Amino acid sequence: MKFENKTVLVTGGAQGLGEAISNAFAEEGANVIIADINGDGAKATAAKVAETYGVKAEGIAMNVTDDAGVGAAMDEIVKKYGKLDILVSNAGILKSGEITDFDVNVWRAVIEVNLIGYMVCAKHACRIMKEQKSGCIVQVNSKSGKKGSFKNSAYAASKFGGIGLTQSLALEMAEYGVRVNSVCPGNLLDGTLWKGSLFEQYAKNQGKTVEEIREKYINQVPMKRPCLYKDVTDVIKFLASDEASYMTGQAINVTGGQEMR
Repeated sequence: MKFENKTVLVTGGAQGLGEAISNAFAEEGANVIIADINGDGAKATAAKVAETYGVKAEGIAMNVTDDAGVGAAMDEIVKKYGKLDILVSNAGILKSGEITDFDVNVWRAVIEVNLIGYMVCAKHACRIMKEQKSGCIVQVNSKSGKKGSFKNSAYAASKFGGIGLTQSLALEMAEYGVRVNSVCPGNLLDGTLWKGSLFEQYAKNQGKTVEEIREKYINQVPMKRPCLYKDVTDVIKFLASDEASYMTGQAINVTGGQEMR
């Protein structure tokens, strides 16, 4: 029960990787607040988490780009739980496309959610953790934050920016006992994001079938398998734990060797 009595906020937690992160912390005894723009989904996931693990879990509606709304939600968390120990900034979107055809408003929306949304959530978490003189922020980044992504410029740009933000906040918050790190997963081919949209997006953009896209991305991995949710949640838990007390400003790859920088 490594995180017993810890208060953890997971953004984008209603489904997919966010749901897996919420479950991983709850299994270790944490009180989990699941935030998502889909408020009903967040509440449903929280109910399942609470029933499964016997911890306090609640779902809240949150638009991570809404500065005032995020601030008010985090203040309410502190009022209710007494503290905020860990923020996992997981909310994000992915829209791919060839640059010459990329709608600027769609490109901007990806930056707004993935980068500015991370900044807004980190801003308010840092405000609270600075006063506490303790806390940990883990951003869910991507291998696309380390290397450009084919016909996927908006996402890659947002994730490159996220690592810069992580490093900058780590420098700023170190004196207050607050650590800030990123985790960079590889391709979660069996996850909801890929099955729900990415396979179709990439097949269309690259002129391939869904089966060919899956084979292509597996073949790029030296370990020859997709990234799994557990691969990612294990590293997130480590970064959020006291075992990583001397780690800050890092962007840790979880890519099966596909990315090594």
